[in-house]
Amino acid sequence: MLIFCPHSCEPSTKVKASVTASLLPWVFFRSLAIGHQYSSLGTQPILCGSIPGLVPKQLRFCRNYVEIMPSVAEGVKIGIQECQHQFRGRRWNCTTVNDSLAIFGPVLDKATRESAFVHAIASAGVAFAVTRSCAEGSATICGCDTRHKGSPGEGWKWGGCSEDVEFGSMVSREFADARENRPDARSAMNRHNNEAGRTSIIELMHLKCKCHGLSGSCEVKTCWWSQPDFRVIGDYLKDKYDSASEMVVEKHRESRGWVETLRPKYNFFKAPTEKDLVYYENSPNFCEPNPETGSFGTRDRICNVTSHGIDGCDLLCCGRGHNTRTEKRKEKCHCIFHWCCYVRCQECIRVYDVHTCK
Repeated sequence: MLIFCPHSCEPSTKVKASVTASLLPWVFFRSLAIGHQYSSLGTQPILCGSIPGLVPKQLRFCRNYVEIMPSVAEGVKIGIQECQHQFRGRRWNCTTVNDSLAIFGPVLDKATRESAFVHAIASAGVAFAVTRSCAEGSATICGCDTRHKGSPGEGWKWGGCSEDVEFGSMVSREFADARENRPDARSAMNRHNNEAGRTSIIELMHLKCKCHGLSGSCEVKTCWWSQPDFRVIGDYLKDKYDSASEMVVEKHRESRGWVETLRPKYNFFKAPTEKDLVYYENSPNFCEPNPETGSFGTRDRICNVTSHGIDGCDLLCCGRGHNTRTEKRKEKCHCIFHWCCYVRCQECIRVYDVHTCK
């Protein structure tokens, strides 16, 4: 059974001395693991020590920052939702499963572009949600960023609540990266992509201003730093996915033993920066179902018959062709505005062609 997000991804709205079962997806930062057996827990509160799979550092962090842990869970949720939006027209569409110990099945077992993007968008989601929650006053241990002081410029002054993205990024870094402490290539890749996700928010922070003055004039403006909509962050990281850098694994002998590091595979390309995504294994084509790779294939997926892109019937259906059926839909039509003040519409039946992959 395919679902958009496991039930246990839903965030809790109540925090006392415990966190909720919705925090269980946080185990996912090494394997994106969440057991379907937890889906029935809903909003039942549980202690940090009851969350399975936490490493000691994560457990300590959970206990120290229990007040903001619902925002952490919310960040995971919006990261998954944004992944599904960005990949909605691709062969792999960020589908989640509810009958596996991993949210995305075995897809993320490989060090592919898809793994890189999921780690980046999830880490960004956590930093974003925690930062926004702090600015809204949902927690007492964090708040607005007061470091942007001084003389901002002529005609405006600091005001409002600048969002403290550094605190949100710290929460994401301390919790998410706690599992990435092994000296292997996959941990190095995950750490890099986690940080790239968090860096994207810092890159996209912008000033928001409010005008003050008589009769709506803008004699003085008060401004504050704000995060963009998360869709902007998703679009930004999707571009990074499309231009991700392929790496190769190198082994080095150090005092603690063998250590794996990553270097660019192609020297004639620009080396990746901390803002770029990296990977070192090729993706499957996702055309056919394959339980080993986690591919569900693209049969019966709706395709765009007029598109020449990846969402078009030629590419999405992997050359197998497509079927066409007609579908009747009820829609509002012939809407008339009546003074004052409501709109009255008729209901029309419209017929659409729906194209699905063979």
